[in-house]
Amino acid sequence: MNILIALLSGLIFGLGLIISGMANPAKVLGFLDLAGNWDPSLIFVMGGAIALGVVAFRFGGRRSASLLGQPMQMPTAKQIDQRLVVGSAIFGVGWGLAGICPGPALVLLGAGAVKGVVFVLALLAGMALFEASQRWLTSRR
Repeated sequence: MNILIALLSGLIFGLGLIISGMANPAKVLGFLDLAGNWDPSLIFVMGGAIALGVVAFRFGGRRSASLLGQPMQMPTAKQIDQRLVVGSAIFGVGWGLAGICPGPALVLLGAGAVKGVVFVLALLAGMALFEASQRWLTSRR
């Protein structure tokens, strides 16, 4: 049952990305182009997502188990450190260059778009590079 709920949630999320235009790299780049032909329409999408997220985290933070009976796995880190700032900056630069972030990339991949395939392959390569570098750094300590 949990897998079915996860699948349904992912399908609804992907449909929301398509309807909102977040899976369209040109629309996202138009939103990020503050100095040019700026398209502010995605502010409403992001505002809605943030509002829903705030409500979900407030509700979920008070619970020990999910509505399906699974244990809650809430983030525990509270500090803003160098890794968080650098990782966020890298994510932002990648998003700005490609106009794609991981969620919409999976939608594009599912649609068979070449940009989605290239982005997901680059994403997986970056994740593998990060894991390898972390293992190497850990072994040197």
